[in-house]
Amino acid sequence: MTGTPMHSQTPPAEPVAGELKHITCYLDFISPYAYLAFELLPDAFMGLSYSLSYKPVLFGAMLKQYGQLGPAEIAPKRDWTYRQVLWLAHNRGISLQMPASHPFNPLPLLRLALACSPAAEPASPNRFVCETIFRHVWRGGAQAVDPSRLQTLTSLLMPSREVNSEEVKSQLKRNTDEAIALGVFGVPAFVVDDKLFWGLDCLPMLGAYLHGDAWFDGPDWDAVANVQVGIRRQ
Repeated sequence: MTGTPMHSQTPPAEPVAGELKHITCYLDFISPYAYLAFELLPDAFMGLSYSLSYKPVLFGAMLKQYGQLGPAEIAPKRDWTYRQVLWLAHNRGISLQMPASHPFNPLPLLRLALACSPAAEPASPNRFVCETIFRHVWRGGAQAVDPSRLQTLTSLLMPSREVNSEEVKSQLKRNTDEAIALGVFGVPAFVVDDKLFWGLDCLPMLGAYLHGDAWFDGPDWDAVANVQVGIRRQ
C-alpha cells in the first residue's frame, strides 16, 4: 500500500478504438490507500473505454500467506502511513479522517459488501455500496466497526443476503484465494488481461496500459522475473 504523486512525463498512446478492457479491483476497506484509489478512479481513467468490478478480499489473509506484517503493525511505519495518507488526501482534495482506531477487524464490512451483491459470480458489489462503506470508515473519525454504526450502515445498504451467512463467508474466501492465486499481495490491486497492478501509485501505469502504451508490449514487463535473488535474510 503505497502512494506517490501521480504524473506522467510522456503522453500515452491513444487507446484502440472500440477496445473494451475489463478491470477487476481487489480491495479491503481497512486500507486507506484503497479508499484513496477508489475515490480517484473516475478521474484517473476519464475518457477510456473499460468496465470494472470490485472484489472485496481479506488483506490480512494475504499478509499471512506471504509472511508479512501490515504497515500498521510496525510502529514507525504506522505513524508514517497515517501521516502520508492524510497528506495525500489533502493534496488531492479528498475528505479523509482517520477512524478512531486502526487497524480494526474488517470482516463485518467485507461481508456486508458481498451481502449487497448478487449471489451469482462474480458477486461484485456496485460502486455505491463500496463508496458508502469506504466513506463510513474514512470520513468522520468514528469507530469503523462500532455495532450501532454497523447497524445503521446495514439498514442504509439493505443487503439482499444474510451478512453472516455461510454463502457470503465462502464468497469472501473464494475472492481472497482467487486474488492470491493471481499473485495479488496487497490492496488495492487491479487485474486486467494477464497483468497485475498494485497500489494507489499504480494508477498512472494502469492508465497507460489502458491507453495502449507500447511499453507493455516490450520485454521489460516479463524480464523482471529473470533478476536473481542476491541474498536472503536469515
